Amino acid sequence: MADVVTPRTLRVLSLGAGVQSSTLLLLSLHGMLPRLDAAIFADTGWEPRAVYEHLAWLADVSERGGIPVYRVTKGNIRADALRSRVRGHKGDGHRWVAMAFFVDPRNKTGQHGMIRPQCTLEYKLQPIRKLVRKLAGLEKGERVGDKVLVEQWIGISADETHRLRMSRDYWIKFRFPLVFDLKPAWRRMDCLKWLRETYAERRFPRSACIGCPFRSNAEWRQLRDESPAEWQDAVGFDAAVRKSGGRRGDVYVHASLKPLGEAPIDDVDPRQGSLFSCGVCAT
Repeated sequence: MADVVTPRTLRVLSLGAGVQSSTLLLLSLHGMLPRLDAAIFADTGWEPRAVYEHLAWLADVSERGGIPVYRVTKGNIRADALRSRVRGHKGDGHRWVAMAFFVDPRNKTGQHGMIRPQCTLEYKLQPIRKLVRKLAGLEKGERVGDKVLVEQWIGISADETHRLRMSRDYWIKFRFPLVFDLKPAWRRMDCLKWLRETYAERRFPRSACIGCPFRSNAEWRQLRDESPAEWQDAVGFDAAVRKSGGRRGDVYVHASLKPLGEAPIDDVDPRQGSLFSCGVCAT
């Protein structure tokens, strides 16, 4: 009778360096959740300075606690988006970067929409998956078979269950400890409460690209009022990317279809999304 092969289990965290994923990493270090083997931060190259500073602190605390933090990247999403404004441009090998821009198609109906984003997939999920294969000991192109089972933690809280999803890979199981492992399940406010009680001296930022269109007006105001240099960076990016991907109409980072510097961010605008609408970026 053949021996039963038990796949090796690897437990990794998708670390966005925001509130929820930071909470998961620290709960693991405190023994309140199972021990992680690694945490992986996918760097788009365009995070706010506060996020990079917080990531450095997290990495130090985590590695001293025995959990290594890895950083992976596909490149700088801002630079890539500006290089690929014209669809099909092959001069430098960069194809169009599909960020979640608002579109003015200048069609007969006058309606506008939003480009379906691929940036989370290309700049977050795929680089993380590539490193997960490496950590699992898999060679390039090697079939997984029954060699390894990966438990990939994602920092989605109980107030964001609409974001739950299954892995496309049979050998990777997404796990949402804030929703299913903690009793009762933790909401974002529960994470913040625990962080404030445990790390009273620290501020835990949200994680998202500086010019991400998935910002509510309140989030744009916060960027403008608290990080003026990064606000000007976002304004400049919005102006530079106006003609994107060879589309017939212009693209904008704000739903008003106005340049960001002129957009009505002091108003309530239900068309604006928020950082929590875009998958894993804001965890």
